[in-house]
Amino acid sequence: MLQDRDRIFTNLYGLQDIGLTGARARGDWDGTKAIMEKGQDWIINEMKESGLRGRGGAGFSTGMKWSFMPKQEGERPHYLVVNADEGEPGTCKDREIMRHDPHKLVEGCLLASFAIRAHTCYIYIRGEFYREAEALQSAIDEAYAAGLIGKNACGSGWDFDLYVHRGMGAYVCGEETALINSLEGKKGQPRLKPPFPAGVGLYGCPTTVNNVESIAVAPTILRRGASWFAGLGRPKNSGTKLFCISGHVNTPCNVEEEMGIPLKELLEKHCGGVRGGWDNLLAVIPGGSSVPMMPKSVCDTVLMDFDSLREVGSGLGTAAVIVMDKSTDVIQAINRLAKFYTHESCGQCTPCREGTGWMARVLDRIAHGKAAVEEIDMLFEVSKQIEGHTICALGDAAAWPIQGLIRHFRPLIEARILGQSAQAAE
Repeated sequence: MLQDRDRIFTNLYGLQDIGLTGARARGDWDGTKAIMEKGQDWIINEMKESGLRGRGGAGFSTGMKWSFMPKQEGERPHYLVVNADEGEPGTCKDREIMRHDPHKLVEGCLLASFAIRAHTCYIYIRGEFYREAEALQSAIDEAYAAGLIGKNACGSGWDFDLYVHRGMGAYVCGEETALINSLEGKKGQPRLKPPFPAGVGLYGCPTTVNNVESIAVAPTILRRGASWFAGLGRPKNSGTKLFCISGHVNTPCNVEEEMGIPLKELLEKHCGGVRGGWDNLLAVIPGGSSVPMMPKSVCDTVLMDFDSLREVGSGLGTAAVIVMDKSTDVIQAINRLAKFYTHESCGQCTPCREGTGWMARVLDRIAHGKAAVEEIDMLFEVSKQIEGHTICALGDAAAWPIQGLIRHFRPLIEARILGQSAQAAE
């Protein structure tokens, strides 16, 4: 259980002043210049030592990602791009950071940009986040006025500019190269890698793309030390994490907890438990809609971190926990997600463009009992042909929920088909 003294987001619910005065009272912008004076290599090494893994879903080492940037500033400027697109169904953590604790993100942008030798940072925020963009812009204006960013940021001698760019709302723009394309004014479609953004990114220059939460926790890690952050959670899954819990719990909420907390403890301690009691639980999607669901038998003991969830055939993703009790029609629920991924496919890769629509149509027929039992295996096989065969992970995101459904609820699917077929025969 996370102690209050170890919480990073101390204004997650917006109960205190979100402005610069309130942020400073909570410890933000404290000794920022002193951190910068320790140098870029020290900052990157400290981030590596902390064990922070990207909070946007992939879970790649943040410090490692920063270290891929060129060590010297060349003719091409370096850029930091913050991914605030947050289009994953069930995920609502980054918007709370921007709405209620924006100075954590602004300070994080300065320190991360300094570490990767970037004088300019863009925060790519999804267009629907109107109030969040307002709060963020207000925080940036306050930081400029106080001399914390801009020319000679914090008196460090480092010039730094920060811009908010409002996107046009597409799920695929959460993928880093599609986001870069969108920033450049092009169609939001992923690019082939290599070249990776650290070599050729925004405007053909070295670029690092990080999630809002990954950047917002950096200043606290650097202030309190890598060993403090690494001491929370479990080995290779360290630190704290924002969990977004929705669905059939008594009190849905966003909460910061220690990595590796048991799922059952997370739901019972912060959400008042599953509606109708723990035995009424049917399944949980633990990391946003793109990861496979887990049946209750797995949920009883599973820990909420990257490696534990991967071991049970799912993933932590963005840590958006979607709880489904026994009143849920899981086939219809996954059918709804399949339609979402069909709609959001950018159409660039044939397996995804054709496959997402095909899977959605078959699943819709299954949901209404109008399919044949043999089609279950065919659906699973086609999902495997899409997974791993596309430029970005949208193909995987469309395939995994369907695979999870078939893996854990096949008898239910067969009963739906046979039940409807029996009725048709009568």
